[in-house]
Amino acid sequence: MSTVEVLGRDAAREAYRVRTEAGTALVPEVLMQDLRPGERPSHQEAYEWIARHRREIARAVAALASGAEPRAPFEIVTLERGA
Repeated sequence: MSTVEVLGRDAAREAYRVRTEAGTALVPEVLMQDLRPGERPSHQEAYEWIARHRREIARAVAALASGAEPRAPFEIVTLERGA
């Protein structure tokens, strides 16, 4: 099972900070747009979405950490350097 820990929301970047075995990254809220089209998801909705997509998120962070590009739509996840 992929471990993805949510560290909270970065309001300035409109993304959720997550930690995986490969590193810390930002998962943009725009990936969650199907939850509330045109609106920001609630924290509960975002946490549940991240839990449902934890494998894809973990793979995206691992790809970024190794210098590769994640698969769409997770290519917009960004690795936090030095985190």
